[in-house]
Amino acid sequence: MTNGDSPRVTTGADLLALSPVIPVVVVDDADHAVPLAQALLRGGVRVIELTLRTPAALAAIENVAREVPEIVIGAGTVTAPEHAEQAAKAGAAFLVTPGTTDRVLDAADATGLPYLPGAATVSEALRLSERGLDALKFFPAEAAGGVDYLKSIGGPVPHVRFCPTGGITPQTAPNYLALPNVGCVGGSWLAPKDALKAGDWDRIETLAREAAQLG
Repeated sequence: MTNGDSPRVTTGADLLALSPVIPVVVVDDADHAVPLAQALLRGGVRVIELTLRTPAALAAIENVAREVPEIVIGAGTVTAPEHAEQAAKAGAAFLVTPGTTDRVLDAADATGLPYLPGAATVSEALRLSERGLDALKFFPAEAAGGVDYLKSIGGPVPHVRFCPTGGITPQTAPNYLALPNVGCVGGSWLAPKDALKAGDWDRIETLAREAAQLG
């Protein structure tokens, strides 16, 4: 990989291998996205998931895709078919859904981007596996059973691997990462709202550096 290039990502399995923690970030100001991405890079994290929960999200993705090519930028909270197309046009390199419907899955497929579809039950995991999707988001992780649940389903569906997201902390992340069916976790703690609002990029860099060492 040459300087200025982001890691090559073509499959869901590639996404699980990018970092022990994928930062899951809600951005209210698109101007925060570039310095945020740069702080994560300085801390050793080369991926970010910007959730489509605010009006600023698509512009934030576009800014990062254009100005910080070293980081793999993804769109999270893809809950409608049009979200997938909009995120792809903005420059997202991957998609993440909290749950799945056939229309959302079809739209994600149509973009040609790798994506992590959300699942919270064995039936959902099996259904997605039937579509050839074996790298999934487990959401909401803590509320849906956490580490114990993922341990339990590792037997019947050993071929499926997860990125658990939702309620995970720096203290609990290692418990998830120790599981054979977990490739990474999603963490919102890397970009706290108060740090974003204050432009405290040094704090975010420190949190990223700590997260990068969890793997």
